[in-house]
Amino acid sequence: MPVKMPQPGELEPIERASRDELQALQLKRLRAALQHAYDHVPHYRRAFDAKGVHPADCKALADLAKFPFTTKGDLRANYPFGMFAVPREQVVRIHASSGTTGKPTVVGYTKADIDTWAHLAARSIRAAGGRAGDIVHVGYGYGLFTGGLGAHYGAERLGCTVVPMGGGQTEKQVQLIEDFRPDIIMCTPSYMQVICEEFRRQGKEPREMSVSVGIFGAEPWTEQMRRDIERSAGLDAVDIYGLSEVMGPGVANECIESKDGPAIWEDHFYPEIIDPETGAVLPYDDAKGSAEGELVFTTLTKEALPVIRYRTRDLTRLLPPTARSMRRMGKIVGRSDDMLIIRGVNLFPTQIEELVLSQPELSGQYQLIVTREGLLDEVEVLAEVTPAHAAADRAALGRELQHRIKTLIGVSTRVSVGLPESIERTLVGKARRVIDKRPK
Repeated sequence: MPVKMPQPGELEPIERASRDELQALQLKRLRAALQHAYDHVPHYRRAFDAKGVHPADCKALADLAKFPFTTKGDLRANYPFGMFAVPREQVVRIHASSGTTGKPTVVGYTKADIDTWAHLAARSIRAAGGRAGDIVHVGYGYGLFTGGLGAHYGAERLGCTVVPMGGGQTEKQVQLIEDFRPDIIMCTPSYMQVICEEFRRQGKEPREMSVSVGIFGAEPWTEQMRRDIERSAGLDAVDIYGLSEVMGPGVANECIESKDGPAIWEDHFYPEIIDPETGAVLPYDDAKGSAEGELVFTTLTKEALPVIRYRTRDLTRLLPPTARSMRRMGKIVGRSDDMLIIRGVNLFPTQIEELVLSQPELSGQYQLIVTREGLLDEVEVLAEVTPAHAAADRAALGRELQHRIKTLIGVSTRVSVGLPESIERTLVGKARRVIDKRPK
């Protein structure tokens, strides 16, 4: 099917600016962002002072390396609103990422931040081939998760007709795709495979659906999965990248004419690649890009929640520009920590540990068994009762833990609660926390 190539005048000037022009804008915005964070966020003032740096020390883009990193732990330590750089009354929207005992990472947006987000999400959809008048079927989750509303606002800003379906109800998804005949679908790549399966279950051919472009994100996916989706659904599969702490979906997006890695919207987000062990910035070459390392972002224009050198833990590399003036990011090859991504939801083993330990009948031992049932990842949580509660109703305890995992983390799991000492131990007495049985 035809690819919607950008026409003269469709691109913003910054998308085709020279490298010098882009870097001049980045430096101007970076210096303002550092000053904004230092002046209005006590955490950043303390962190900058502790490292002996001041916003005025940023004379060139390379000087950003002098400044401290921000981690998810910093956001949690300042829960809920301690990282906000504006009065709470100026925050018009709050989102949050997965948390356990009421302590997710909280992000806030001013009216201007929402406008920037909508603008960049619209830019992303346009880069993927979307145009005003297209029907966009949004299959990302709505609510505190940034996916659904980020896609929704971007599509509306571009002038599209939005179908705010959200996640789940696959039979209804198929019905609405057939009835409304959308041009674009936005969801996780693994869920797109499930939609294709549902078409086949109903005796229908997914290649006959109206969708010509799929914008997929919220979980890592391979070129092999891209080819499988494109072959199954007869569409162009395009990668979108984002994370709530930096903005949400629309931090970077692949261009449909090249499909060679998401272009980072560098006029709003400054990327670095660091050695995850040492924190040193890895050099970037204009011809070859950078070596593989951990992706770090600094926001250049955010008002409510500026983040300075945020460690995403995503392992990738920076690539030279192609279809736009901005650099690209390669496929995410993994993470520098132990986070699992299950159906687009971030899951840390330590989150499960917190919930297990909060149930007094359960010991501190647990295991996560990760498998792939068909096209979707599944997690089974194994726990055990303490000897003092050996006679307890283990099925009821399992149902309670399962409910709390779903409610507080957002992941559906199977939970089995065993007898005391039923969890595998190593020679030093500790359980192997994650057993990943998914095919490599």
